[in-house]
Amino acid sequence: MIRDYVSLTKPRILSMLLLTALCAMFLAEGGVPELSLIALVLGGGALAAGGAHALNHYIERDSDSLMRRTKKRPVASGRVSPQEAMWFGIGLNVIAFVLLTVLVNPLAAALTLSATLFYVFVYTIALKRKTPQNIVIGGAAGAVPPLAAWAAVTGTVELPAIYLFAIIFFWTPPHFWALALMIKDDYLSAGIPMMPVVTSVAETKRQILLYTFILVALTLMFVTTSAVGWFYFATAAGSGLVYIYYTWRLYRLPEISGAKSAYLYSLLYLALIFVGVVADVYVRF
Repeated sequence: MIRDYVSLTKPRILSMLLLTALCAMFLAEGGVPELSLIALVLGGGALAAGGAHALNHYIERDSDSLMRRTKKRPVASGRVSPQEAMWFGIGLNVIAFVLLTVLVNPLAAALTLSATLFYVFVYTIALKRKTPQNIVIGGAAGAVPPLAAWAAVTGTVELPAIYLFAIIFFWTPPHFWALALMIKDDYLSAGIPMMPVVTSVAETKRQILLYTFILVALTLMFVTTSAVGWFYFATAAGSGLVYIYYTWRLYRLPEISGAKSAYLYSLLYLALIFVGVVADVYVRF
């Protein structure tokens, strides 16, 4: 039972969200933030994001049961009742909001809560079943952690934090569409209009390549803020060229050949960008 509740929080996704928040805190501080603040921000963020994911399990239990990738999830399989998942998700978010408001600051708490509300009501309920652009718009929810982390350190949101938000925002479509290529039949059977379902494999691959070029350009433009320097730029340029190679390879190969490698590298790529941000702090200061 405990394992099922942990599964509701989607720990793999959670770990990436927390990494981006942590790296944003280091950049905002210009060094190592107070350990107590790190614990509060990551703890509150984990509670809120985990709660949002639990609510996603609750809302999508019917479609999850139709997809091979998700039919064994706790709610879809019946191991956790829908009501339990719903209250678990709401409870985690209430605790997170109170914790961050009282012990960090109201702006960080409000931004964190906004990510949950956007993920649940805009992405999951309003967009996911209605438009192939669902992940483009809905990806904003996963891009909020750096904003909340920056606000936790500085009490405000500044241009570097917006750049970090934008990097995740533009990373999400090519990352997720590569996965969607591999499980297109699942989305088709569940009636979810992901891009490979409603357009074609070729068009999806073209969009992946296009977004990758935009993403890499954006990561390089980040240097113009002076928040990061040459070490970050070298990291972004090198890892970006490799990412372009993988998405170009996917674009040129037949059907979905190359989708898995592009998807897996996208995970490493985002981690490299954010770790590069932290490393650059120490190289410069």
